Amino acid sequence: MKKVISTFAIVAMVAFGFAPNLMAQETTPEAEGANVEQVDAASDENAADNVAAEAATEGTDKIAADGEPEDLTFVQTLKQKFIEGDPFWMALPLICLIIGLAMSIERVVYLNLSTINSKKFLDQIETALKNGGVDAAKDICRNTRGPIASIFYQGLDRAEEGIEMVEKSVVSYGGVQMGLLEKGLSWLSLFIALAPMLGFLGTVIGMIFAFDKIVSDGQVSPTTVAGGIKVSLLTTVFGLIAAIVLQIFYNYIVSKVDSLVNEMEDASISLVDMMLKYKTTKA
Repeated sequence: MKKVISTFAIVAMVAFGFAPNLMAQETTPEAEGANVEQVDAASDENAADNVAAEAATEGTDKIAADGEPEDLTFVQTLKQKFIEGDPFWMALPLICLIIGLAMSIERVVYLNLSTINSKKFLDQIETALKNGGVDAAKDICRNTRGPIASIFYQGLDRAEEGIEMVEKSVVSYGGVQMGLLEKGLSWLSLFIALAPMLGFLGTVIGMIFAFDKIVSDGQVSPTTVAGGIKVSLLTTVFGLIAAIVLQIFYNYIVSKVDSLVNEMEDASISLVDMMLKYKTTKA
């Protein structure tokens, strides 16, 4: 099939190639003169275009030689700086940023799912204790997500053992829930501290290489020193950026945990008061 297509293509090229030649042979001398003039004009136009193109190329080369930066997108600029700063040392803060962001997003999602309308939940528990007793309140706790509902269930489950046991159960299980809320924060704080430290390490090693090059060259070249310092400082910049981003997430998570802990404490006190009010436990 390919041979057939190639044959047709060759035949078409030959046919279209000979057709203009036959038409040119059949033209009159006057027409030939007009054709010559048109060809000369087209040649002049092509020559002018070539000169303009060469001038534009020379201008572009001059701009590139002068070192003027090209227009790059933000992502392209990041890639360029990443390569300039030595991919090995730049990858270390990047790894800290990626792992820290993954942990931060997981904590944010978990904390948002753990947040409920505590006032509405307390009203439901009070209504259940008033009308259906402890079992009805426990059913509501089973069907509600979050640490407050879990603490309430543990307290209601020990209602028959007395109010002191309820309070101890609520306090103990509240500590467990607080640990679950703060899970992974120590690792996140580690990455916040580690990212700029790795950036500084890359900077120091880059400076050492720059001074080694100066020693090997036997002279202090401004280009060598400035280029080495620029490349080495890029690792510090990326490390600081990673630490700043992770610090913002860390502060948000800590504030969210503190808010949930306060709600847990207030709700626990309200639970004990409600159980005493409706006499669902021993005093």
